[in-house]
Amino acid sequence: MKFNAAKMKDQCVAWIRDFFEKNGPGCNAVVGISGGKDSSIVAAMCVEALGKDRVIGVLMPNDVQPDIEYAYMLVKHLGIRYYVVNIKDAFDGLVNALPKDLPLSNQARVNLPPRLRMSTLYCVSQCCNGRVANTCNLSEDWVGYSTRYGDSVGDFSPLSHFTVQEVKELARLIGVPEALIEKKPSDGLCGKTDEDNLGFTYATLDRYIRTGEIDSAEDKARIDSLHRKNLFKLSVMPSFDPGIETKADE
Repeated sequence: MKFNAAKMKDQCVAWIRDFFEKNGPGCNAVVGISGGKDSSIVAAMCVEALGKDRVIGVLMPNDVQPDIEYAYMLVKHLGIRYYVVNIKDAFDGLVNALPKDLPLSNQARVNLPPRLRMSTLYCVSQCCNGRVANTCNLSEDWVGYSTRYGDSVGDFSPLSHFTVQEVKELARLIGVPEALIEKKPSDGLCGKTDEDNLGFTYATLDRYIRTGEIDSAEDKARIDSLHRKNLFKLSVMPSFDPGIETKADE
């Protein structure tokens, strides 16, 4: 079925407006602005849904962010209020506070900035009567390309059911600058693009998600493996229910 970008855009904007009417009338949308297409379109949709005076952008470099001009481009394009919060001191402080006998793994170091950024967004949100936007898309969620309790969370998620290709269509329709739409997606953490890290292109992934078709058996196996391993990120946290008998009780 052909993706109807115009219909989906209008429905998503209406959904955002309805979310705020039910979960915080008069509240502001707080969006972490990376300069990539996802945060750009979420911010743009929030502006259309709520008006630019109720959308707050937060730029969060970790010391120096080489491509931060894209983030400035977006907030100026939309005309929204924004704050710049450099997380370097928080990052360095936490790393230096860890016990010397606790080895900091590379993955823990890579995931720390997204978790600090989400803490920053919730701090700004509480200071500004806000609700935090999640900016993940379906393609990223499918293979777990997000940091648990970092960019994987939020109060509302406009893009969770749209693939990367669909997000691009929506972005063009809503007027996001082309430079932001076609900017190579990168986590800004390890110096590689998303596709370098994944080992396949988003076009390949999106086609597989929507049609089940894929040309490479190797890509299929990798995507399926990542999807299985990362389903826990999308699940509700398990909780003990004393009303359900366990094997130990039998």
